Amino acid sequence: MTTTVRTGDVAPASPPAPPTPPAPLKRRRGASSSRPRRSLTFTVLTGLMAIYSLVPLVWLLVNSTKTRAGLLDSFGLWFAGDFALWDNVVGVLTYDDGVFVRWFGNTVLYVVAGAGGATLLALLGGYALAKFDFPGRRGVFAVVIGAVAVPGTALAVPTFLMFSELGLTNTPWSVIVPSLVSPFGLYLMWTFASEAIPDELMEAARIDGAGELRTFWQVCLPLLAPGTVTVLLFTTVATWNNYFLPLIMLRDPDWYPLTLGLNAWSAQASTAGGEAIFHLVITGALLTILPLVAAFLLLQRYWQSGLAAGSVKG
Repeated sequence: MTTTVRTGDVAPASPPAPPTPPAPLKRRRGASSSRPRRSLTFTVLTGLMAIYSLVPLVWLLVNSTKTRAGLLDSFGLWFAGDFALWDNVVGVLTYDDGVFVRWFGNTVLYVVAGAGGATLLALLGGYALAKFDFPGRRGVFAVVIGAVAVPGTALAVPTFLMFSELGLTNTPWSVIVPSLVSPFGLYLMWTFASEAIPDELMEAARIDGAGELRTFWQVCLPLLAPGTVTVLLFTTVATWNNYFLPLIMLRDPDWYPLTLGLNAWSAQASTAGGEAIFHLVITGALLTILPLVAAFLLLQRYWQSGLAAGSVKG
């Protein structure tokens, strides 16, 4: 018996159901949130450190705008009735036949020769100690660590006696030559070169036929840029603010750096017949730190770009 199925009796096929979206994954316990964590203690400590750092700068900037009378009669952290910043700047640059300009030039000389030379020696010495093996390397490491622990003031008197025997006191060399020695800069470049320069990269350059000088100049030096700029920053600040070494080495005011010069101006008030020029001392201190702040910001920018340029991609 044959069964006949009519077309009209077959139900049309239903369309496929849309796929069910996957259930959202539950955040696991202990997973880090994208929202940064905040600590009230750290916030308070950071605020206190900011106040501690900024209040002297605010005081210096505010009091640089006052005359000598306004400096003594007004509140230290607020402006006086007269705004004399430009007059004070002109007074600083012209007082005592413009000796401030000479002191500024002396400081730049000590920084360029002393800090620049210290950075170069630290760069070359740190690279050699990090990437070359030679007899006595461990002994050099012990000497460098010991020199970092010795404060510079402890060596000032022996250094003065040595330079006095050589007849170099009261000359720029008595400030420049000791500034060339930077144990901390050498140690910093040593540790930085050990991590920043892969041994495989140097071996590849040597296999390609590059000599040691070319390997250092074209391959290793770009990788050392962040550490070099950091050492230059530290040595620049140390040489610019150096006070004790020039104090015992120099007697001629014409060779004074800014630190000694401003101290001499400040001491005039306590000498017989001396003129009290505290408003010029404060304005001179402001002019002294401005190049240092500008140099710090400039070196920080190059330090950040050096980090990107000196990175090694795996």
